[in-house]
Amino acid sequence: MFKTIVIGSSNKINVVIRQFSITSARNAQHQSKIVIVGGGSGGCSVAAKFVNALGKNNVTIIEPANKHYYQPLFTLAGGGLKKLSQSHKDMSDVLPKGAQWVQDSVAEFDPKNNTVTTKLGDVFKYEVLLIAVGLQLRYDDIPGLVNALDNYDNVGSIYSPKYVEQTYRAIQTFEKGNIIYTYPNSPVKCPGAPQKICYIHENFLRKMGKRNNANVTYNTSLPVIFGVKVYADALWKVAKSRNINVNLRTCLVEVHPEKNEAVFQNLDKPEQKFTVEYSMLHAVPPMGTPTPLKTNKDLANDMGFLTVDKSTLQHTRYPNIFGIGDCTDSPNSKTAAAVAGQCNVVFKHMRAVLDGKPLSLAYDGYASCPLVTGAGKCILAEFDYNLQPLETFPIRQDREMYIMYLFKKELMPFLYWNLMMRGYWNGPAIVRKLLHLGMKN
Repeated sequence: MFKTIVIGSSNKINVVIRQFSITSARNAQHQSKIVIVGGGSGGCSVAAKFVNALGKNNVTIIEPANKHYYQPLFTLAGGGLKKLSQSHKDMSDVLPKGAQWVQDSVAEFDPKNNTVTTKLGDVFKYEVLLIAVGLQLRYDDIPGLVNALDNYDNVGSIYSPKYVEQTYRAIQTFEKGNIIYTYPNSPVKCPGAPQKICYIHENFLRKMGKRNNANVTYNTSLPVIFGVKVYADALWKVAKSRNINVNLRTCLVEVHPEKNEAVFQNLDKPEQKFTVEYSMLHAVPPMGTPTPLKTNKDLANDMGFLTVDKSTLQHTRYPNIFGIGDCTDSPNSKTAAAVAGQCNVVFKHMRAVLDGKPLSLAYDGYASCPLVTGAGKCILAEFDYNLQPLETFPIRQDREMYIMYLFKKELMPFLYWNLMMRGYWNGPAIVRKLLHLGMKN
């Protein structure tokens, strides 16, 4: 008989498992055909596919959060082009109803015994495991940054919902001085976002008649402004035409908010540090995988990322484990569009393992980064593992276009909530073939 299990947390009682035929005792043993760790873009989309294919009660999702965020909207909300409230829904409304939701987080992976253990002590045994835990924001890795974000209204960050609205208020109240935007010395999710918010804010200042009062600087730890040359060339033109200073290999290492000072390091000459006074600072935190994955040497590489075959997304040591999204060492750009390109490959391959069949598909590294450069302007970057353009439309996409802005602002959120989160969107590959008449672009 199936029933709802209620498991307690430290502050209140939460319903954490829906329709699960097991007792609610702590340290209970559970079994599931498919266990998915993480209810973000990758975990939810693959879970929906399995529920659609196999029916109810074959999938267990372990996810502690109450809200599911469509994070690509954070950039628009931080620039006043969308509202933060439009970026999230209740997790219970997004996860597929036929799946069993465990509202907890994983404390330990044990791939040798095909189990995961949650923080509350439950052990889940699986036939096939999908790890979709994403990246954690590590603001506290930069001394002074948490204090600056929590206590000063001229410092913002679009990467956390806690600070998105604060970021927009900061640019609204700016009067004059230095505005600095940063990119950390670590892998990041949505690597275009740190400069997108710079362009959006610069455009906002022009509309408000304050641009002449601002010295706008984008400091990035990367050796290039963008990884794909054709789009990088376009972005250099945007930056130069708008008098935005771009400093490569320049990393934020400390903040002194009481003095409005940011300390930067020249990564090519680490002994060289310099301090800049700011009127407004937008900081992007270093990021990394959650500790249970990062410290598991059976699963992760030296940087803490899940080791997978970049084509099949199957773990390199354990064939019944797969990865999706930001937490894997697959060398693609970490974006929601990349997850869309991965989800059908992961689903088909997980099912092949269940059925004892060979893996038949290959993920090509597709990722997309809609580079919004202001209200009504967007360069739609699409590319593959080789950092070569893999564009959907049969036109040049390395230029600012209003239609691409509409796709980013209106169409992509619709596709995400109504198709991808329900298991019906695998990225634009089919659309690309149709528009290019089946020819490679």
